[in-house]
Amino acid sequence: MNLTYKRATLDDLDILTETRITVLRAANQLSDEEDMAEVKEQSYEYYKNALQNDIHIAYLVFDGDEFVGAGGVSFFRVMPTFHNPSGEKAYIMNMYTKPEYRRQGVAMKTLDLLVSEAKKKGVHTISLEATEAGRPLYEKYGFVSMKDEMELVE
Repeated sequence: MNLTYKRATLDDLDILTETRITVLRAANQLSDEEDMAEVKEQSYEYYKNALQNDIHIAYLVFDGDEFVGAGGVSFFRVMPTFHNPSGEKAYIMNMYTKPEYRRQGVAMKTLDLLVSEAKKKGVHTISLEATEAGRPLYEKYGFVSMKDEMELVE
């Protein structure tokens, strides 16, 4: 393996968007027949805006010229709290590794790059949503389940 980890730029919008659709299909067990046109269009616009405004950082992983993985971190601000006086938060998302590259440290290295980017920005409150397959990686890194958070899904 000849892995390189590249911070994504606006030149990478297509690969970022395609990877997002791949991740969503896998996480939600959606078939290739499921129409994702709207999500694809909105994801492209999200990446375009967020990369330009430095509120999202993504890394792409290549083995030579072959794309093998990705991950991203989005930044946002909420009301300050006692435990987070700045209100600045980061959310890890879109973690993906091609099946034949899994369990070889690709996701761990990508996660480490994303957490490092957050810390460079002074953001220390970092969360994510884990699939069952991804949970052991995040727990090994030090993420813990949140007990008090709830969500309203309509």
